[in-house]
Amino acid sequence: MPAISDKGKAMPASPIRKLVPFAEEAKRKGRKVYHLNIGQPDIATPEVALNALRNIKANVIEYSHSAGNESYRRKLAAYYQGIGINIDHTEILITTGGSEAILFALMACVNPGEEVITPEPFYANYNGFATTAGIKIVPVTSYIKDDFALPRIEEIEKKITPLTRGIIVCNPNNPTGYLYSKEEILELKEIVKKHDLYLFSDEAYREFCYDGAEHFSAMEMEGVENNVILLDSVSKRYSECGIRIGALITRNKEVIAAALKFGQARLSPPGLGQIAAEASIDTPKEYFTGVISEYTARRNFMVEALNKIPGVYCPKPKGAFYAVVKLPVDDSDRFAQWLLEEFEYKNQTVMVAPATGFYSTPGSGRNEVRIAYVLKIDDLRNAMETLSEALKVYPGRTI
Repeated sequence: MPAISDKGKAMPASPIRKLVPFAEEAKRKGRKVYHLNIGQPDIATPEVALNALRNIKANVIEYSHSAGNESYRRKLAAYYQGIGINIDHTEILITTGGSEAILFALMACVNPGEEVITPEPFYANYNGFATTAGIKIVPVTSYIKDDFALPRIEEIEKKITPLTRGIIVCNPNNPTGYLYSKEEILELKEIVKKHDLYLFSDEAYREFCYDGAEHFSAMEMEGVENNVILLDSVSKRYSECGIRIGALITRNKEVIAAALKFGQARLSPPGLGQIAAEASIDTPKEYFTGVISEYTARRNFMVEALNKIPGVYCPKPKGAFYAVVKLPVDDSDRFAQWLLEEFEYKNQTVMVAPATGFYSTPGSGRNEVRIAYVLKIDDLRNAMETLSEALKVYPGRTI
C-alpha cells in the first residue's frame, strides 16, 4: 500500500475532537454528555441572516469574486469603520471561515522553515495551519497564576531569531478567555516595529468582552499599517459557525495580492454563507446586549462553581467564552477520557478539552482543561455538579 506524505503524518489531530468516539460511546450507553469541550454557541443566529437565506431570489448560486462579493466587502468595510478601523473594501479578502484567513495569511507572509511566535496556551489549530504552511510555531508561555496575561516583552524578544517572521495573538483569547489590554497590544507594536515583523491579530471574539472592558484592535495602531493583518470570522459573532465565512483584512497591498492568489486557487468563498454574513451586519444592537448579558451570567456562575470545588482554580475570563481551568489531576488527557469511558453521575458525564493540546511546550497543561461556557445555566449547573463528583473519585487525583 502506498505511504501517505510526511506532511500528512505530521498534521496534528484536533485535541478538541479526538475524544469524540468516547463521547459517542457514552451516549450509546444512554448517558447524557454535557459538551464543555467545544465553542459551539447555542445562541440563536440573527433573524436577519436566517431571513436572507429563506428569501433568496437568485436562480443560480454562482461563483463570487475570489475576494468575496463586492457588496459584502463594502458593507463589511463600513462595519469596521464604525468601530474605529478605517479601511476600504479593497483591503478585505473574504475567506472560508476564519481558519482559511489564518492559513492564507501565514502562507502569504511566511516562508517554509520560518517561524511565528505566539503566546501559549494558544488556539490548537495554529499548529495545523503551521504544518500545512511548512512553518514553525514558537511558543512563549503565559501562566494561569497570572490569569494568562501577555508574557513579558523581554520573554517574547528572547524567542526572536533570524527565522522569525511574525507574532500571532488571539484577542480575546481562545482558549484562556484573556482579553489583552490596549497597553499590551501597544507593547506588541513596539516589537513588530523594532524587528519589522508581521502581527497576525485573530479577533474572532471581539464582541465578547465583559465587565465594561473594551476591545482594542491591532488595526487601530498607527505606524505599523503594513505589519498588521487582522483575522476575523462571523462564526461566533453571529452564532453562524456553519456558514464558514471569515475575512483577512490588511492595509498591506502586497499581502492582499498574495493572499488573493490562494483565494483564486480555491475559486471563491461560500456563496450562501456570504449572503447570510452580509445580512448579519444589520443585526440590531439589542441582539448583542442580550448575548453579552447571557454569557456574563454563564461565566459568573461557572467560575464561582469551579472555584468552590476543592483543588480547582479558574481565572475569571474577560472575553470570549472559554476558560482554562487547573484541576487536581495527574493527567488531563487521561482524566478527560476517563470521564467519558468510566464515569457517570446520575447517568450523566461531561466532556472537556485537555489543555495539553493548546500548548507546544512538552509537559505543559497536564493538570489543566479548557471549558467552554456555551451551555445554558441549568445545564452548566448539572455539568459543574457532575465534574465535582468526578473529581472526588478520579483515581489519579493529586490532592
